[in-house]
Amino acid sequence: MSTQPKVSLRGLFKIFGANSQEALVHVKNGLGKEDLLAQHQHVLGLQNIDVDMQAGEITVVMGLSGSGKSTLIRHLNRLIDPTAGEILVDGEDVMKLNEADLRQLRQNKMSMVFQKFALLPHRTVVQNAAMALKVRGESEAVQMEEAMKWLDRVGLQGYENHYPAQLSGGMQQRVGIARALTANTDIMLMDEAFSALDPLIRTDMQDLLLELQEELHKTIVFITHDLDEALKLADHLVILKDGAVVQQGEPQGILLNPNDPYIEDFVSDINRARVLKVRSVMGKVKKGAKYAGDVQVSDNLESMIALSNGETNKIYRVLDGEKVVGQLDMLDLVRALVPRISGSKS
Repeated sequence: MSTQPKVSLRGLFKIFGANSQEALVHVKNGLGKEDLLAQHQHVLGLQNIDVDMQAGEITVVMGLSGSGKSTLIRHLNRLIDPTAGEILVDGEDVMKLNEADLRQLRQNKMSMVFQKFALLPHRTVVQNAAMALKVRGESEAVQMEEAMKWLDRVGLQGYENHYPAQLSGGMQQRVGIARALTANTDIMLMDEAFSALDPLIRTDMQDLLLELQEELHKTIVFITHDLDEALKLADHLVILKDGAVVQQGEPQGILLNPNDPYIEDFVSDINRARVLKVRSVMGKVKKGAKYAGDVQVSDNLESMIALSNGETNKIYRVLDGEKVVGQLDMLDLVRALVPRISGSKS
């Protein structure tokens, strides 16, 4: 089985301005985003990005406004070209593709779900969902069959002949997801796809995405500014600040071991009990331990507190399915709920 990442970014820089190559020299010599703008009137969008995105996983890129996350995702299908660096998809350098090959990449390997839905108002729901296949020149019968299949999967059966203006925001975004799924691409790019939705609808859409992903195993690149959303969705989390990667890795590990005061600020107000899983705080099985019961690695710590009635003297055996993989001491759970505070913070 190949271990090659589905998408790799290597030494990626993006500088906006008339003399970006000259500005790049200053950045590589240590000039930061604010100083580059003040001294040279250029904007540093991305700075030396190295990220691997694995096949079948959700990579979430998050950061505050201006951190570079939307700039990053637009490099993957070359809506934006970098100032320097490599963009590899299945080991192929996207920067070396000619116009025809780039069009093929966009049509057949990548689909995109936008924050503002980007539906065509004069076309019906099913016509919007079938758009990628129409562009490829598929027969109308194939277009309709595939579009209807995915509209049904996202819960829009019966709405295929409606127009976007007749749907709620959440329903319109379901059309956007159905359109991306109808395209049948390996890679889905989702740029702040749920941020325009009301909280309850947003939660429903997150659950829908995870449900579909469990079956389809797409390579998804998801952009968000919301840490709760990032921790819920991510297999691999990349946190940006001023165009640079501050920390990346498995989200539970980042929450437990933030490596920068910026990350500590991000995670300080998170409901750790709801987000952290048993697998992140469990220890090795100890001989002679007396267990209060069995729990699963994917259970969150909030459910464990309820199960134990808040008692810290209990120990649980941890299972992955039916396999014993460790044990959870409730004292370790309590320690994990206390955020680590950096000595550098005031």
